[in-house]
Amino acid sequence: MSASPATPTVVKLGGSCLDDLDGTWWDDLARIGRDRPLILVHGWSKPLKKLDARYSEPSAILRDRYGNQSRWTTPEVIDDIKTVSAVLAEDVLARLAGRGITAERLLGSDGLVAAGPGERWWWRQKQLVELENLVGPITGVDPAPLKNLRPGHAHLVTPLARNAAGREVNTDADRAAAAIAGATGAPDLVLVTDVGHLLIDDRPVRRISAADAAAFRDKGAKGGMRKKLRAAGEALEHGVERVVIGSAAVSELLDGSTGTVITGARIPTTGVSA
Repeated sequence: MSASPATPTVVKLGGSCLDDLDGTWWDDLARIGRDRPLILVHGWSKPLKKLDARYSEPSAILRDRYGNQSRWTTPEVIDDIKTVSAVLAEDVLARLAGRGITAERLLGSDGLVAAGPGERWWWRQKQLVELENLVGPITGVDPAPLKNLRPGHAHLVTPLARNAAGREVNTDADRAAAAIAGATGAPDLVLVTDVGHLLIDDRPVRRISAADAAAFRDKGAKGGMRKKLRAAGEALEHGVERVVIGSAAVSELLDGSTGTVITGARIPTTGVSA
């Protein structure tokens, strides 16, 4: 499909891999950005751990009664996320500006991303206890704050959200990118991470259907990949045509020469291709 020049390319930049993206990667992104608006949603896990060693401790991560993991988020953690995100944004915007792409930073909590009530029961010391954890599932995206969607311009989104009570909450960056892609009519969502492909039985998968990706997510995927597969499914449900996961240049991921492509279409025979 030939997308309108006003239709954005949405890219999630993994916090764990930002330091590894070299000049040629940014050159490639800028070439895409000259033809299409860019929406970049960034992670912050690695910068947060660099800020304070306690964020690397096991106690910083909670697991709910359903087995889902979440960073234990307090108002202090929200402030620290903003601190590291501001530094990260300065670097990203400078890299884009040096390549002719204007850019602006936007907090998801500034009217872009809405969140619902978060889980309150979490495992602590082998017991389920009630905790206030400032996280919440995404319930909607209002694209109005993305008012400058045009070729040659980028928005860098920090994946915070605001709940119905008006409180700022943490939310998953992959799923935020998926919701934003759906709300803005983006045909593609690119999840840039520190792994080259989805692996099933230790074999790289080049293409997989949404149904098979969901089945693997629920039975075999772990950690960050499980969240990425959930985000991929949500993006496709909201009208995105394909999701690509990988560690290469965005143009290479979009042309299918590397990474894992997930689509709503059924892949013949096994549902996956190696």
